[in-house]
Amino acid sequence: MKNDLLAGSLESCVAQLQQQAVIAYPTEAVFGLGCDPDSESAVLKLLALKQRPVEKGLILIAADYQQLQPYLADELLSDKQRQHMFSSWPGPVSWIVPAAANTPRWLTGRFTSLAVRVSDHPDVQRLCRAFGKPLVSTSANLTGAEPCRTAAEVQAQFGADFPLLVGNTGGRLNPSEIRDVITGELIRQG
Repeated sequence: MKNDLLAGSLESCVAQLQQQAVIAYPTEAVFGLGCDPDSESAVLKLLALKQRPVEKGLILIAADYQQLQPYLADELLSDKQRQHMFSSWPGPVSWIVPAAANTPRWLTGRFTSLAVRVSDHPDVQRLCRAFGKPLVSTSANLTGAEPCRTAAEVQAQFGADFPLLVGNTGGRLNPSEIRDVITGELIRQG
């Protein structure tokens, strides 16, 4: 007889992701909401929860660059651009990169690019490796509410039964910096 997965565990969260659920997990500064980027139904659930329009596009967070490559037009980057991006990873810098032609619109929104980050947070690393691919990542908060910085805050905003990877954030005060890899432009200060 198989034991039930322990709520809050890595295994439980991976099982939820495989069932197209939205989960919460700790990142460098706040808890993130995430889901399977290849599941339109999961992404639409996340967007509905956040009351976020699909046109804005989303960020993918990963354990390594190889997990992100299927979503990106890596061939459009120069060696210098790629090295500039890699010099900030793993870490709290998200880069706007040209998207692969087959990257779903539910990820890119109105753009031909995609925001991506290779995180140095150990829980994000473990989660993405166990799931075998990147996750959609947006701050865990309901519209108008502050982003959650603890598991207790996630449960207060989303309910005690919301799928959650129990852990601690990396302690950063600001969200990830966002830069455009092609132009070098700073989109959001970190």
